[in-house]
Amino acid sequence: MASCSIPVEYLLDNLKIQNNVIEAAFNHGSAKLMFFGSSCIYPRLCPQPIKEEYLLSSALEPTNDAYAIAKIAGVKLCNAYNREYGTDFICIMPTNLYGMNDNYHLQNAHVIPMLLRRFHDAKVSNSSEVVVWGTGQPLREFLYADDLAEACVFLMENYSAGDIGELVNIGTGEDLTILALAELIKEIVGYQGKIALDKTKPDGTPRKLLDVTKINALGWKATTPLKDGLAATYKDFLANPALRR
Repeated sequence: MASCSIPVEYLLDNLKIQNNVIEAAFNHGSAKLMFFGSSCIYPRLCPQPIKEEYLLSSALEPTNDAYAIAKIAGVKLCNAYNREYGTDFICIMPTNLYGMNDNYHLQNAHVIPMLLRRFHDAKVSNSSEVVVWGTGQPLREFLYADDLAEACVFLMENYSAGDIGELVNIGTGEDLTILALAELIKEIVGYQGKIALDKTKPDGTPRKLLDVTKINALGWKATTPLKDGLAATYKDFLANPALRR
């Protein structure tokens, strides 16, 4: 994965971007700022489901630590501005995302677009198997990008940093194994071959399910079932050949 092979770029690029944006928001008197964290930045072995207060409670996932450290720095910078200057900088922690116009690159895509691309290519080439990294047993939660967009608007209109703490998890509250995800994508793509697990590859974090009690209590819940979102995403992939370059 790219976070392992280019950690310098992950760390430096994220720090440069977020520091400039957060400082500029303050300097120009922005009434509100939403900073994107990620479920990837919580500790590797968090109690499940993951509550917002678990950030920095134990060791990070080693394969993702450069990205996590950069994003945690952004969260803490927003917290610091709120404490020192009374700003309203909120930080959201989305789970794994998927949806339209994603990155389907064969080396650096995320898990859903990567698997969609692999199963599609295998179907087209009539390959006998699709290789999935790891044991297939890690559990992951996935949120449709349109649902995230609605959640962001909802929070900008209904939530402030001083209400119940700056961090807010955004997810579905449901997860499944990577193998189950692969089987679901296989069905949606219509691939007839088999799934081969490459157990020499790392699994990453064993489980990463967000506790969405806070955002649900505020009045927002995800509405797109995973199967429906995957079907819509694959339809978009088929309709846009440029995504397969």
